[in-house]
Amino acid sequence: MQNLGYYNGKIGLIEEMMIPMNDRVCWFGDGVYDAGPCRNYHIFAMDEHLDRFYRSAGMLDIRIPLEKQELKALLEDLVKKVDTGDQFIYYQVTRGTAMRSHDFEELTGNLWIMLRPASQGNIYAPIRMITTEDTRYFHCNIKTLNLIPNVMASQKAKMAGCQETVFYRPGGQVTECSHSNVHIIQDGVLRTHPTDNLILPGIARAHLIRKWKELGHEVREEAFTLEELFSAEEVLITSSSKLVCYADEIDGKAVGGRQPELRKEILDALLEEYLTATK
Repeated sequence: MQNLGYYNGKIGLIEEMMIPMNDRVCWFGDGVYDAGPCRNYHIFAMDEHLDRFYRSAGMLDIRIPLEKQELKALLEDLVKKVDTGDQFIYYQVTRGTAMRSHDFEELTGNLWIMLRPASQGNIYAPIRMITTEDTRYFHCNIKTLNLIPNVMASQKAKMAGCQETVFYRPGGQVTECSHSNVHIIQDGVLRTHPTDNLILPGIARAHLIRKWKELGHEVREEAFTLEELFSAEEVLITSSSKLVCYADEIDGKAVGGRQPELRKEILDALLEEYLTATK
């Protein structure tokens, strides 16, 4: 198949799949999701993504219709049905199907899966970013489907000819980006916002932290400001779709570029990890 859509056991091309109007996602965005890359039909960091998926669902009392190992086996089977082994895998569970009402009875969730061809981009090419105030709610640690602020921030970056938007809270505290985590290197130390309720605990973020420590460098999980972002030696961005990359411009101002050897060391290490895990 060119691509694959799945809904509660039904399989077809994504553009041909049909969803019931009373799926609560249609009325409320009532669900959670996760996603990640697949190379050579090997799904990267799947256990970590599934752990976060089930954790997000549990925090909203959403019942995933399959046990974790059952979903893992299903995903491993579905990727083999797509023509290419290089894919991006997206899955979500909505609370269930019922007549529209804000409150809900105990429901069994609806499972959606989407597989589409995708290859890992060039992590050594810098990206341009902009900043915008973080107007999202205070449950950013749950990977919910309520993404309107993220969508609008991402569109704002696109209209500015940039690839990502950095969110900041009142007072200039940097949180994350519209669809990725942001980190800085200063004095050889990696600084990244702690995993509280203001950011999503990114899987790629966790790999960056672990690999940085393995390379013998210091990590500080602490918030930093816009001023510190602009004056950082390097600005790194991580996400499941892009793995890792770096920024050389934010709001039209040059940033980073002062620790190129250190930056290349971590990019090389993360790419090697990814390629080895997906042979």
